[in-house]
Amino acid sequence: MPIVHPEVVVTRPDTVLRVTAHPAPIRRSVRPDVVPAIEVEGVTKRFGDTLALDDVDLVVPPGGVVGLLGPNGAGKTTLVRVLATLLAPTAGHARIFGHDVVEEPQVARRNLSLTGQYAAIDGLLTGRENLRMFGDLLQLTPSSARRRADDLLERFDLVDAADRRASTYSGGMRRRLDLASSLILPPRLAFLDEPTTGLDPRTRNQMWEVIRELVADGTTLLLTTQYLEEADQLANRIVVIDHGRIIADGTGDELKDRAGGITVEVLLADSDGAADACRVLAAAGLDPRGVTAPTADLEVPTDSTQGLGTVQRVAGALQAAEIGVTDLGLRRATLDEVFLQLTDRLPTDGDEPDPASSGNGRPATNGHRR
Repeated sequence: MPIVHPEVVVTRPDTVLRVTAHPAPIRRSVRPDVVPAIEVEGVTKRFGDTLALDDVDLVVPPGGVVGLLGPNGAGKTTLVRVLATLLAPTAGHARIFGHDVVEEPQVARRNLSLTGQYAAIDGLLTGRENLRMFGDLLQLTPSSARRRADDLLERFDLVDAADRRASTYSGGMRRRLDLASSLILPPRLAFLDEPTTGLDPRTRNQMWEVIRELVADGTTLLLTTQYLEEADQLANRIVVIDHGRIIADGTGDELKDRAGGITVEVLLADSDGAADACRVLAAAGLDPRGVTAPTADLEVPTDSTQGLGTVQRVAGALQAAEIGVTDLGLRRATLDEVFLQLTDRLPTDGDEPDPASSGNGRPATNGHRR
């Protein structure tokens, strides 16, 4: 049954946005002749009295990027660990390209890689030695391991640092080396668990380019991230999880439409004219909302087909009434607002603790590597 959320009022220092949620869209299944990259049916995971996943259903066709988003403790990391065969579900089934993660874990692992939140590289080895070591572990011949290491060092812009110890690398370089090591054997499916956390904007953009190249080469990606802009940039589908349940599933534009779609945003020259501006716009058949003193920021709801016309009507009405305007334009709802609407809180660094782990929240292994 679709989940319906009540009206939520989002308040910020410079604006107030009122949005009304609608039932979460039901996702379509993949074509019958296509084996899903990920298939999750009724997956539940309990740690004692803690319910981390609650009857989760998810189907991901091959290709593209799915962004898995949710606030702290939502269940993201638990779901990824189940899919990566690191945790067995309490109930339900999960399959990777048709292979059950419990009944056929070794086969499932051959189709996936997992890059966790922490770089799993040896700081005493050089970048080149790290990559060759993983090639040896994956039973490549020495010559093949050397060639693959050289290719990845070039692809990830690490050639100049290839023969330095990894302990001397910056955080961004360590993340690039970590991702490179998970691609020694190109995976059909890659799990990236917060791959750019803590990186500066330039390094983050470099990682985004690498991720786009992976998708272009045919890899399916499941991306968990705390950066909503990152999901907006990379994911062609976004799944929102909270309290162990999937509460929204759709494209970024679909979710933004649920959070108010498009508005005409007006910044008045004088906050004292806010009441007059509202009366003028209402008389013109418009619905001004979100008046916030002292900036007098007004928002008039519209949609993608009427946006330009609404801008013209708003501008005409205010100009005719001689109400000063500093700025006026169309604005689309952001993923931040989607999160606030759906969960009443934004995502925060880290995810739910795993009672089955040693306490540091770190995955036990990289599924594709070992």
